[in-house]
Amino acid sequence: MLPQKRGETPETQSRTLQVKNTFQTSLSAWKVKQKPSDSKTILKQNPVEAHEYMDVQAEDTLQIALQYFEKGPIKTSSKKDKILEKHLKMVETVAWKNGLAPEAIDVLLNVALGGKFGNAVNTRLLKCMIPTNLISEDSVIKAVSWLCAGKCSGSTKVLFYQWLVAMFDFIDHKEQINLLYGFFFASLQDDALCPYACHLLYLLTKKENVKPFRVRKLLDLQAKMGLQPHLQALLSLYKFFAPTLISVSLPMRKKVYFKNSKALWNSAVLAVRLRNQSPFSEPLKLTLNPANFNPLKRKWNSRSVIPVLNSGSCTKEWGKKEMSLSECLSCDRLLPPERLQSFPLLLQNIHCLELPSQMGSVLHSSLLLHYINCVRDESLLLRLYHWLSQTLQEECIWYNVNSYEQRKEFTNLLDTVIRAECFLQEGFYSCEVFVYKSIPLWDGLCCRSQFLQLMSWIPFSSFSEMKPLLFDHLAQLFFTSTIYFKCSVLQTLKELLQNWLLWLSVDIHKKPVMSSPLETTLGASMNSVAKLIHYVGWLSTAAMRLESNSPFLLHFILDFYEKVCDIYVNYDLPLVVLFPPGVFYSSLLSLDASTLNQLSFIMHRYHKNLIAAKKNELVQKTKSEFSFSTKTFQQFNHYLTAMIGCLWTSKPFEKGMYIDPKILEKTGVTKYKNSLNLVHHPSLLSYAAFFLLQESPEERTMNISSIREKKWHSYLEYLFSEGFHGLKFFIRSSIHHSVS
Repeated sequence: MLPQKRGETPETQSRTLQVKNTFQTSLSAWKVKQKPSDSKTILKQNPVEAHEYMDVQAEDTLQIALQYFEKGPIKTSSKKDKILEKHLKMVETVAWKNGLAPEAIDVLLNVALGGKFGNAVNTRLLKCMIPTNLISEDSVIKAVSWLCAGKCSGSTKVLFYQWLVAMFDFIDHKEQINLLYGFFFASLQDDALCPYACHLLYLLTKKENVKPFRVRKLLDLQAKMGLQPHLQALLSLYKFFAPTLISVSLPMRKKVYFKNSKALWNSAVLAVRLRNQSPFSEPLKLTLNPANFNPLKRKWNSRSVIPVLNSGSCTKEWGKKEMSLSECLSCDRLLPPERLQSFPLLLQNIHCLELPSQMGSVLHSSLLLHYINCVRDESLLLRLYHWLSQTLQEECIWYNVNSYEQRKEFTNLLDTVIRAECFLQEGFYSCEVFVYKSIPLWDGLCCRSQFLQLMSWIPFSSFSEMKPLLFDHLAQLFFTSTIYFKCSVLQTLKELLQNWLLWLSVDIHKKPVMSSPLETTLGASMNSVAKLIHYVGWLSTAAMRLESNSPFLLHFILDFYEKVCDIYVNYDLPLVVLFPPGVFYSSLLSLDASTLNQLSFIMHRYHKNLIAAKKNELVQKTKSEFSFSTKTFQQFNHYLTAMIGCLWTSKPFEKGMYIDPKILEKTGVTKYKNSLNLVHHPSLLSYAAFFLLQESPEERTMNISSIREKKWHSYLEYLFSEGFHGLKFFIRSSIHHSVS
């Protein structure tokens, strides 16, 4: 038996012996395959066998390199030792090509942090630690124990912390790592480690980790170092878990607190994923059948950047034999997410459900999304937001110049995220940050549908804060793009308004799960919604001029105001905002009959909402927090008078709207002041003509002005039968003599 090395536990020693025995077996097989005749024979066969042969050869060579590093000399210079350089290059090549298995990462972590080699070698080893699928929690625990031994340099420690943050979601379990919370917290004393230790603690923190002495220490560090973003992030999280422990004021709105620690490994992870898209084998399909599950052999899903659902528990047992559900449930008394295949099973085991090792995988599982929505565990949301932030930034095609396949993957990623948001009926904070960072770079064309849908799910917040981040940039794109883009933006803003209204109507009196910018009064919230509506009105008025009063564009504008006009009644929110004059008069005088019908319906609903608001004006809640302006009622009465004048009384231009008489004279209508009504309206002339043809088909000449008195009421019924339901509602609610 080999003597036990210093710093190694008996468990580590047994694992080392097991790995060495495996190395020896593989090495003998590798020597046999090196016969020239065998090599030529294999390469002459089909490409699949040649590809498999190369993979096996590289794997065996990697095992020899790992054995060298594990037994290698101490304090060796990489410049002088050609063998060391050869093995270093081999590890780097395999890692960049196919990634490293958990056993290989375990060995290399011990080598890099154990002080056997110089700082340059340790740095290269850490930079090439790219996992194929998972990283063992035990490997991380042993690596942290090497930090206590003090055998590695400060720069190596910093790089290890960066690697740990970057690969956080690859670690199969976090329970034992969380027990080292105090050790990581003590690392805040080191100025170089502090930003990365804060980031790691941000990912690990649970409510039970927040202690008064840690709060005091963070406040002391902030007083010493100033308002550092990473310290503010951890303090904000602590304040969320224990608001009574922190009395200092912190920024209300979140921002990007941490630098992207994954930047060093981003290209390597991407290369591994692309290289594992083998052209000689079919891509693996997502399956929940544990009998066919082998996580140590799994390759990246070539069709998605979202990881496959995998808890990392009981993997050894699954690899040995097929387990029954009862056996699986008895394993640590947790139900792995791979076994979660029905909603009743979720309800039965919601108290003992094991979370996946990579939180991004929940986006593919509606059952896990149900779980997140029901349990409302802050740590789950933090992990998911962290994964989304990193992935969206790395995969975004206007940040990186990628291939067509990567663009397709990015589009699929956005579609999956949007489906999850629609399922939860809630936007992700990471997507909000991504939209804010991307809108200045976005050209309005790339992934238009997905980007606008992400925009529609931005959580409610102050419009004044969002305006410089989003709406100012959006206006520039809006005014310089085609009419189709303008319509898409209006549809997006309508969906954004709808989501805000639903959120406010349900949750305005509830405490949100995550810290939210909505810490304000009802009146202030309504003010933000009103500003959004006024912003859309400004866009709409300008767009109507740019697009020559296009009926197509006007339909989307009025569609937005169909949602606005019913805010008070449908959402029980004290807000009524009217459309601007440019939208109202363009719709009233439109040549399109459907536009007039849509306007009539909107005016009818405004009328209902204002009457309801007037009746409830003395309700205590409404009166104390929000009061309606008399200008709103005056403006509506003005619109109502103008509309009745144009459709009913033939007195359209007496008040409120001035049109140059010379323009009206050019129309050729002699009595233009009293000639505009339901019969002579430009959008209804064809309907009046068809009505007269039905009444008197033998007449060769038609006098539209003959539609009066009895014919007038028959004409109204004819219009209603033609689908003018909005006009019907408006006349019956606003004109009381229509059925006399």
